[in-house]
Amino acid sequence: MDLAYKDDKQSPDLAVVGGGVIGLAIAWRAAQAGMKVTLFERGELGGEASNVAAGMLAPVAEASLAEQEILALGRQSAALWPEFARQLSASCGLDSSFQECGTLMVATDRDQAVALDREFVLRQSLSLPVQRLRPSQARQLEPGLAPSIHAALNIPGDHTVDPRALTAALSAAAADAGAKLASNTAVAGLLGSADAITGVTLASGEEVSAGAVVVAAGSWSGQLEGIPAQAKIPVRPVKGQILRLRDPAGPGLATRVLRTDEVYVVPRGDGRYVVGATMEELGFDTTVTAGAVYELLRAAAELLPGVWELELQEASAGLRPSTPDNAPVIGPSLVPGLHWATGHHRNGILLTPITADLLLAALQSGELADSASAFTAKRFASTVLA
Repeated sequence: MDLAYKDDKQSPDLAVVGGGVIGLAIAWRAAQAGMKVTLFERGELGGEASNVAAGMLAPVAEASLAEQEILALGRQSAALWPEFARQLSASCGLDSSFQECGTLMVATDRDQAVALDREFVLRQSLSLPVQRLRPSQARQLEPGLAPSIHAALNIPGDHTVDPRALTAALSAAAADAGAKLASNTAVAGLLGSADAITGVTLASGEEVSAGAVVVAAGSWSGQLEGIPAQAKIPVRPVKGQILRLRDPAGPGLATRVLRTDEVYVVPRGDGRYVVGATMEELGFDTTVTAGAVYELLRAAAELLPGVWELELQEASAGLRPSTPDNAPVIGPSLVPGLHWATGHHRNGILLTPITADLLLAALQSGELADSASAFTAKRFASTVLA
């Protein structure tokens, strides 16, 4: 499934640029719908942001009053996840590691407790499922929590998935459905003109015609050559550093996602834990720094003291693709033949099912569903052309 591109002299109906979870999900759904699909990934499939993501499916924990359209889209996608995971496993025989585990938002000091109370009021005002817990109640649910915690919120409907397992499953399912997955095959730019996009140009110089092109290249989506001026969108990278830990004794230190305003701890259910993540505006830098590792471990141990006893397996950094309003760009561009599926910021894994569904529907109808109109490329047209 993971092969270099070979020209078979037949133009695909759809060329997907980017082999993260978003691009792979689009390729899978489009191939299922009978489209001839070729996906191009400049490195290994799932090797960029998808490889370092924590995999929280947490629209309620991530809720913000200023981003209610994203909240609504996230809740729709979260509702799709159980069936999406079931269909994915049935299609390829691999487990995506979807877990219905819930989230605890925790305050480790008085200031955080005051802030957490505001978070509770916000979620109540938005009619979101949340329960206020006393410290003793939180420790009954998660005995590993620090005795000194001050307050907690229980969000039972937020869940997780392992993005690395998800990448493997999506790759297998897309290939089984007939999609061609060309890893280590960089796309240099787009073919066509300001009137229409007709394919892609590979870094090798080879031109590949396609009925439509979907750019799902994460933080690099805006770097492609040949994007017409009126179709450009402002995508920037936001760096996140993340740790992977392992408990030699196996699972049990935590069973739910644990979050404070400084850190999150995500259990994988098998003794592995993900701790993250920083938010740094440093361009395309992916350096792992000692300071970030220390701060993540310190904050995690204040929440869950047993973290100090875990094995540190990996420290890594990835780049979240972000737009000025932190919302994704999905569906047709202002130039026929070019579609976007990028800019998902912190929510790429969560929004994978609904992005694939919306994009496929847009490819078939030519328009993005009215329910997702807040995420069209049109919203950036005046910004780019100014």
